[in-house]
Amino acid sequence: SCCWCRKAQGSATGPHCWKWSDTIIILSHPDCPQAGKAAAFRFADFKYNELLVSFSLPKHDFFLQRKPDLFIFSYLCKDITNHSFMSQLNFTHLLAQTVTELSDDASLKGLFHEHQDGDPLPSGKVLHEIIELCRAILFPGFYGKSTVNHHTIAYHIGVNIERLYGLLTEQILAGLCFDAKQTDCRNCEANREKAIELAGQFIGRLPSLRQILATDVEAAYNGDPAAESYGEIISCYPIIKALSNYRIAHELLVLGVPLIPRIITEMAHSETGIDIHPAARIGHHFTIDHGTGVVIGATCIIGNHVKLYQGVTLGAKSFPLDENGHPIKGIPRHPILEDHVIVYSNATILGRITVGEGATVGGNIWVTEDVPAGARLVQKKYK
Repeated sequence: SCCWCRKAQGSATGPHCWKWSDTIIILSHPDCPQAGKAAAFRFADFKYNELLVSFSLPKHDFFLQRKPDLFIFSYLCKDITNHSFMSQLNFTHLLAQTVTELSDDASLKGLFHEHQDGDPLPSGKVLHEIIELCRAILFPGFYGKSTVNHHTIAYHIGVNIERLYGLLTEQILAGLCFDAKQTDCRNCEANREKAIELAGQFIGRLPSLRQILATDVEAAYNGDPAAESYGEIISCYPIIKALSNYRIAHELLVLGVPLIPRIITEMAHSETGIDIHPAARIGHHFTIDHGTGVVIGATCIIGNHVKLYQGVTLGAKSFPLDENGHPIKGIPRHPILEDHVIVYSNATILGRITVGEGATVGGNIWVTEDVPAGARLVQKKYK
């Protein structure tokens, strides 16, 4: 049958229909207004839509479906039952309807990132390698090559930094291009130059990153009587993995890199169960014992020598809305913890409040007001 007007035009094996290998060519009927058009279908490229015409070839039935600019081909064995045939048609219709609905512009609003040719895409796989390279540079011998020694350490660090620089430049560029797409401000050459500069600036901050992470290792070791060595802390404790990701991401965020810092901290969230926003500000000698379930919000400020336990939330209360009913972004809304604060497990501290220097917040406490310096906040005992 003609694939346009459905008029018979000879047998399926006649001059208007040929088959070879896995390709079928169907020509339109000579009297059809669409005469002269031809369509080629490869079995591997078929999609589903409404059944339009069918024809036979030896041993098989083939069904051609058509929508404007879309041709679909499926085939059924000769011995197929009527019930199965109808099920196939129903399934075909269901698939077509679902694809149409999911491709509708209205349903994609705000949920579709349209890629521009030539733009790099942020890659979780590459960012994972970047984190592993950073850890190998910051904690050589514990991460990366285990055969490193004093004679080869400069070589290994040099090789890792060179690779880190190349990978990080591309991922920073991906973040800049993604951000430019959102702000409708695109300058590919300027973005590449900026990515190269930012990657270099980050590399220059690695020594200071190691220094502050060393204080975190010390705090974790001194804060856990079960820890037997710094090596155990670095190798095993989830807080060091989470803090290395956080401190890397925080430096990138401070440098003005969009998107990539948040991906990096969410990688640590998935790995350790510790959720630290890269915009949070955390001092030296910081640790979290056990760690699982801790949440630290974006505008948190945490001083030096602070210790948290598992399940602690440093979060926000309901925040104000603008005149259009949208949340007001960017305002300080998370707690401030001053130096030498201890917060025990499952405490929830909400809003822009201050927990004063040296204060202790007991477990399972809900705190929404300032805590004075040196205070000891615990649950009341009821008789």
